[in-house]
Amino acid sequence: MQTYGRAAAHADVHDALDARQMPCFERGHAGALTPSDSRDKPNGKQGQKTLRRLAQNREAARRSRLRKKAYVQQLESSNLKLAQLEQELQRARQQGFLVSTSGDQPHSANGNGALAFGVDYARWLEEHNKKIDELRAAVNAHAGDSDLQAIIDAIMARCDEIFRLKGAAAKADAFQVLSGTWTTPVERCFLWLGGFQPSELLKLLASRLEPLTEKQLDSICVLQRSSQQAEDALSREMEALRQSVVETVAVSASSSLCRAAGPSGDYTGQTVAKLATLEILLRQADDLRLRILQEVQRILTTRQCARALLAISDYFSRLRSLSSLWIARPSTEMN
Repeated sequence: MQTYGRAAAHADVHDALDARQMPCFERGHAGALTPSDSRDKPNGKQGQKTLRRLAQNREAARRSRLRKKAYVQQLESSNLKLAQLEQELQRARQQGFLVSTSGDQPHSANGNGALAFGVDYARWLEEHNKKIDELRAAVNAHAGDSDLQAIIDAIMARCDEIFRLKGAAAKADAFQVLSGTWTTPVERCFLWLGGFQPSELLKLLASRLEPLTEKQLDSICVLQRSSQQAEDALSREMEALRQSVVETVAVSASSSLCRAAGPSGDYTGQTVAKLATLEILLRQADDLRLRILQEVQRILTTRQCARALLAISDYFSRLRSLSSLWIARPSTEMN
């Protein structure tokens, strides 16, 4: 009983001490919170500026994450596409279709030359981007004209190479090249006869390469008009080819109905012969593209030419990034 009484008394003392200390603790705790709260609460112009800066930082971080995500997805998509193309190319070779895009004539009649071009283009683009990065580093480091010219010549040589490979692919399947199956969806929206439109590229350069001398501006304007005329002529030929094929098919269909028979081999041969003109139009379009690039190099100084190649590369890179962002966009349900 005495032990129990002492224990109870001891407990009462502790309870009394806790009761006396609790208000002090609460007051101290509240007192500690009050200054912090007053510091955390933004007031006046300084607080609004802080909030705006925080919002801008969050938005910049969000955009950076989106760009990184799009870039990673683009790399993954490119690697997957390259792997698929290589598998299809390997299967085609195993089935007996020997494809060669290194020569002037691919040994294929089923479009495997165009398929091989997709693989070649992916590899070419990877090497091209490395050269562009090298050129960008040289420009930023204020390298001499001789060093810049060496890189520019290497890039122009690679442009000539891709047009040669593309021409070989067009011989195998002009329709694959016309539709730009090796490009991204957004790039395909801006294709003209299987590639970029030279006059539009000249407009881009004229706005990005300022300041230009009056003579350079006049030369670019003349080149742009010349390119536009050549593009219009090729576009008219392309439209005439479409119309001719449509009329041939329509007349043959009408004749077949009158004879109550299937389509004749005569019309098929005529149509295929007309469609063969497409390869010539594609080659002429690529010749125009390469000629315009070479003329631009002749008009500009070495340093301006380096900036022009960087501007062109950045333009197409943004189109590919835009395509990746479009593919990666969050799906929304239509109400």
